[in-house]
Amino acid sequence: MSAVIASTAVLASSGCHAGTSCGFPAPSLDNFDFKALFTIGGIGFYKPELLALICAGLVVWFFWMAFRKPQLVPKGFQNVGEVGYLFIRDQIARPMIGKKGDRFVPFLVTLFFLVWMLNLMEIIPIAQLPVTGFIAFPASLMLMVYFTYWYQAIKNQGFFGFLKNIIPKGVPLWVLPLLIIVEVARVFLIQPFTLMVRLFGNMFAGHLLLLTFTVATWYLTSATVSAVFAAGSIVMVVVLTAFEMGIQALQAYIFTMLTAQYIGEGIEAAH
Repeated sequence: MSAVIASTAVLASSGCHAGTSCGFPAPSLDNFDFKALFTIGGIGFYKPELLALICAGLVVWFFWMAFRKPQLVPKGFQNVGEVGYLFIRDQIARPMIGKKGDRFVPFLVTLFFLVWMLNLMEIIPIAQLPVTGFIAFPASLMLMVYFTYWYQAIKNQGFFGFLKNIIPKGVPLWVLPLLIIVEVARVFLIQPFTLMVRLFGNMFAGHLLLLTFTVATWYLTSATVSAVFAAGSIVMVVVLTAFEMGIQALQAYIFTMLTAQYIGEGIEAAH
């Protein structure tokens, strides 16, 4: 985390450790506040934006390397690329969308690997920042997903057909007014919000937790007694880093799976 580097640098320069007069500098929202790295035409570019561009470039570069000269017997980049492609196709696209899911596989593959890369920045040295821990990035991905979903729904069901099909059939008339409000809110407000905030919340909270134990390790390394606790803290850093690696992949999978589910509902109302 750049936040970790900044926090520990402040501690080092101030001599702030356990047993001194200064208290523990607990991480806060301030650790997610960055100054512009550089400015072009009056527009500032910040570290999260730069990392997002790097991640997008890495995804494009990887798949270009994998499939620029495809071989009958895959190896190297192509082998890894095909494994990723087939995983998304067979485990997400076809189960969630059905027979028409294959044409959405390139979109879902790109989405999965992009989200995964944005998450992985949390544990990459020097970067050390989950891009999806900033709400604007999950919000942008969510808008892209929902415009795709709504476009497919209107294209395949018609605008009024889409609105009609989101209401379950066969319910008592006296329940219908309340059910219409609930279902419209679910499709147009609740689902988009939860898709966005699930990714953001997991990455933000994980980063803050990892930051807390990293700063605590430095803070507790002053005295012999404190060093014992510092050893426990650094063990937690290692454990949480491994845990975060699993969460990063899982959140990318969940985001992509829900995207496929929504596209499937847009293509076929009964899906």
